[in-house]
Amino acid sequence: MNDLTIYDTWAPRWWDGSARWLRTLNNMVPARLAYFETVISSWDGLNVLDLGCGGGFMSDALAQRGAKVIGVDPSVEAIGAARRQAAVRHFDIDYRIGVGETLDLESNSIDVVVCVDVLEHLASVPDTLDKITRVLRPGGTFVFYTINRNVLSRFLVVTMAENVLSLLPRGAHDPNLFIKPSELERELYTGEFENISFSGLGATGLNNKLDFTFGRVPTTLVQYMGTAQLRTPPRRDARQ
Repeated sequence: MNDLTIYDTWAPRWWDGSARWLRTLNNMVPARLAYFETVISSWDGLNVLDLGCGGGFMSDALAQRGAKVIGVDPSVEAIGAARRQAAVRHFDIDYRIGVGETLDLESNSIDVVVCVDVLEHLASVPDTLDKITRVLRPGGTFVFYTINRNVLSRFLVVTMAENVLSLLPRGAHDPNLFIKPSELERELYTGEFENISFSGLGATGLNNKLDFTFGRVPTTLVQYMGTAQLRTPPRRDARQ
């Protein structure tokens, strides 16, 4: 279904630890950052865009690492939750309401764009990559997480995680919007990116609340993360 209203519905509980699926999202942050930090040695002082920030799990972690964070999300309620948490933490995070397809930021102003739990919800990945390309400085880094498109991922993410085990809200994903790594790599290359790499992400254990913990796994068949660097100078045949 790709029901994005769930982010408004669940925003009041984003940070209180009462919702298992939100705890699961937060549990993914360390594994994602560990992979991203294979290409980003330090976040300190970097201008970072957290695109599709939701209630701020990733933005909060980036601010802890000294990044200057702009968080953008279409959910008014989720942005409200993120702002309240930032105030509690005394973090100066610039949260804004918006979407990737019409990203309103200054060109060449961002060092790193972080995009997790977003690409698999977009109506147009190429449009969003165009905007990311515009706001990144030459040589800037794009890091991301998304879901592969195949029978197994449909079964695990939609049938099991949403409909059977309730690990995710029912209707959160439209499996037709999932993205094969080969497709995303092609879009990134066309969109002026190079040094593209992927890594699988998966459950690797349970914590004391019996929630999944996560780490890198040797397959991108279901969930995967990636990194890419904006070319400098651009190729002549890059998408206009």
